[in-house]
Amino acid sequence: MASKAPRLMAMARPGALPLPMDRSAQALTKPNVLDRWAADAAGIRALEQGDATITMFDVIGEDYWSGGGITAKKVAAQLRAIGDRPAEVQINSPGGDMFEGIAIYNVLREHPQQITIKVMGMAASAASIIAMAGDQIEIGAASFMMIHNCWVLAVGNRHDMAETAGWLEPFDRAMADVYAARTGQDRAAVEGWMDAETYMSGSTAVERGFADALLASDQVRVDDNERQQAREVNDLRAMELTLVSAGASRTEARARINKIKGTLGAARDEATPGAGTSNWSHSAAANLLQSLRA
Repeated sequence: MASKAPRLMAMARPGALPLPMDRSAQALTKPNVLDRWAADAAGIRALEQGDATITMFDVIGEDYWSGGGITAKKVAAQLRAIGDRPAEVQINSPGGDMFEGIAIYNVLREHPQQITIKVMGMAASAASIIAMAGDQIEIGAASFMMIHNCWVLAVGNRHDMAETAGWLEPFDRAMADVYAARTGQDRAAVEGWMDAETYMSGSTAVERGFADALLASDQVRVDDNERQQAREVNDLRAMELTLVSAGASRTEARARINKIKGTLGAARDEATPGAGTSNWSHSAAANLLQSLRA
């Protein structure tokens, strides 16, 4: 079978993104990771939550399309409310903004009492970095942890791509350092798993030191409505990334998608981005996404 070559596009250069001096650059979760989360893990929650529990059942970083997202600012506020007590953090997230994930990791590490991390469904990408902040890490037998290298969207010529690769290297090293320190694994082994974009089941995560123990199977429930909503929002995120990869700014991509949604009669609320998303047809969005990628 012939190998798949990367899809290349030649166009007028509007400026390569991201570049080291570009403050808006974000290391993001890949669309296929978001799709796997929506299909397999979204909607998984704990049966009970205490007043010293922080739930992370969303993407990492502010999310334009849903109006949600987990941020370091929100987590810091929750920890202040918990006070000088042990805290539990429940995670079911496909990841998101890596820089926000590192900030959340550091906020949790600064908490004076024990942090217990529980991976209820998935801790992927930036969410796996957050999981490493736990003094005790527990994961469901059917849950997954995923680690990989930084993933960004970039537009430019070969010199811009080389510069972007160099710009990404220290962030990959930083993530490998965090994983190696928490797991006790050899750094070279960790880097190999990151290169391969590795999904680890609960038992594998425990075996490799990414978690300390398995969760009891009766601690979780599944909400199918939340899972369907996650699929619909993921279609919007994927369309945005497709347009950005073609050279549009994020603002331009969002404006174009909102215009298409309005044309199709989808409900919108301009004051709250992402409102009315549940009325956005999953099949219509998928067909539109396919046409954008063609």
